[in-house]
Amino acid sequence: MNLILLGPPGAGKGTQAKLLAERRGIPQISTGDMLRAAVKAGTPLGREAQAIMERGELVPDEIVIGLFHDRSSQADAAGGFILDGFPRTVTQAEALRKILSERGRRIDRVVSIDVAEDELVGRIVGRRTCRSCQAMYHVKASPPKVAGRCDRCGGELHQRADDNEDTVRERLRVYRSQTEPLIAYYDREGVVRRVPGTGPIEPIFAAIRAAIEA
Repeated sequence: MNLILLGPPGAGKGTQAKLLAERRGIPQISTGDMLRAAVKAGTPLGREAQAIMERGELVPDEIVIGLFHDRSSQADAAGGFILDGFPRTVTQAEALRKILSERGRRIDRVVSIDVAEDELVGRIVGRRTCRSCQAMYHVKASPPKVAGRCDRCGGELHQRADDNEDTVRERLRVYRSQTEPLIAYYDREGVVRRVPGTGPIEPIFAAIRAAIEA
């Protein structure tokens, strides 16, 4: 089964995609993971992407699409995949459709995780990350036992520079203008299912599983 998880920043797509990947035995494919893997492997696309990112520029669609083409061709994706953070635009979705059509495949289900904007801002602004082991915390939802210190390794917790409210609201604006139109794009094919994304992880995961199987 070929799946797409849609949702604004902070909606929990990455967490839910990992759970789905484990349960269904198919890979989670995200733009960030594809870029990191290609850079590490030193592929031609990886080297090109690395040069662009080092200049502080956005990686263009054609490179991201090329990375997906290569990644989805690997043996572990033969039985399907879960896309998290790709496609981001209708242009990318159209390129994705072309790639899959050439292989006799299609997107089977698109799950949109819906969360109110103020809830998203609170989630992201409250995030804290350990500088040493990268463990994640939240000042309200999952605080550390000792303020400012990681429970796992004792490292210092910090707030990412782009996790401030102004930046988060701008990221949400970009999502609404560029990525949210994908819901209507895929809804024309009857494959979209919307799931409330507020509450504990487990009930949301159960709702996503039900939406996929519906």
